[in-house]
Amino acid sequence: MNKIITIGREFGSGGRELGKRLSDLLGIAYYDQEIVAEIAKRTQLAENYVQQIVEQKSGVFFPITIGRTFHSPGGDYLLKQYTSIYSEQANVLREMAERSDCVIVGCCGDYILREYQPTRLFVYADEAAKLARCRQKADEHEHLTDRELCSMIKKVDQNRAKYYTYYTGHTWGDRTNYDLCINTSSVPVKDIAEALAQLFQKK
Repeated sequence: MNKIITIGREFGSGGRELGKRLSDLLGIAYYDQEIVAEIAKRTQLAENYVQQIVEQKSGVFFPITIGRTFHSPGGDYLLKQYTSIYSEQANVLREMAERSDCVIVGCCGDYILREYQPTRLFVYADEAAKLARCRQKADEHEHLTDRELCSMIKKVDQNRAKYYTYYTGHTWGDRTNYDLCINTSSVPVKDIAEALAQLFQKK
């Protein structure tokens, strides 16, 4: 069985950076945007739209009770579309897991790939650290106040939690769902990645 590492992460925690550094250090595949691109190709939906659904970006509304509240024809269509995206998401992840050792970021990977016995990481940080990291990576034309940025971070995390809970029945970020929870508030992601790489190499 291939070595699979899944990474769930709070927005602004550096989870994506950690995943990429870890894959580079271990010399294994890294899947993130590639997942969305493949889902879009298979569902014939716009990649940006699939990205919004899978990542639950602002502007996309996914009520946790969607299956019970959308009774209109339009609601049925939307439900089928969301279900189709998740179904292809699961197919893509399984194919990636069977192909080679890899790091998979987001997309309910820890749950979808549970039969592959992945090492499940969850990356989090305090508000100040997430705010600072978002500021560092923000587009030069982005001028949100600290309050606005904090609100956006919380909204993204809330939406990720709803998406995860709807499809898995578990609580996003609950330590019992993961093998290792990592706080990036005060330790550089680079150092964490190096320490983890040594751990995985020993395993």
